[in-house]
Amino acid sequence: MIHTVKPGETLNQISKDYRIQLSAIMRANPSINPNLIYPGQSIIIPGLPSPHTIPYRIEVSINNRWLRLLKEDVLQKQYPIAVGRILHQTPVGDFIIINKAPNPGGPFGTMWMSLSKQHYGIHGTDDPSSIGKAVSRGCIRMYNKDVEELANIVPIGTLVSIRP
Repeated sequence: MIHTVKPGETLNQISKDYRIQLSAIMRANPSINPNLIYPGQSIIIPGLPSPHTIPYRIEVSINNRWLRLLKEDVLQKQYPIAVGRILHQTPVGDFIIINKAPNPGGPFGTMWMSLSKQHYGIHGTDDPSSIGKAVSRGCIRMYNKDVEELANIVPIGTLVSIRP
C-alpha cells in the first residue's frame, strides 16, 4: 500500500503506526532518505494491501457516535459507538485496519482491530453502558457482538475514515 506523508510525520513514526519494521520500509523505498521525508511524499508500506482493492470501507462520525460499514459505497450497516473523552480525543483522519486480535483481554472486549495510528483501534468493551458516550482513551469502542460481526466482514487493509 502507499502512505502519503502528513505534516510532522517521521519515517520512524510511520513505521510504528503500521507496525512494520523501519528496515522493511527502507528496503521497499530504496531512494528515500529517512531523515528527509516531506508532506505529500508517497511511501510504500510493504505487506499491506491497497485500500483501493478492498470493496469495504468504514466511516466514523465522532459527533454522531456512529460507525458505518459501506461496500462499494453502499451502506451495509450502521453501529453505535463510544469515542474518546476530552483529554483523549479520537483522532480524525484516514487510517487502515492493520491487524486483528480476538480476545485481547482487559477492557477491550472480545475483539481488537488496530488502526494505522499507534495506540488506536476499534474494539469491543467490557462496559456496554459506555456505548454512545465520549469515554475512551481515543479508540472506537463497540458492543462486542457488533465488533465481532464487523471484524468477520472487513479484511486487513480496510480504509477507516474518522471525521468530527
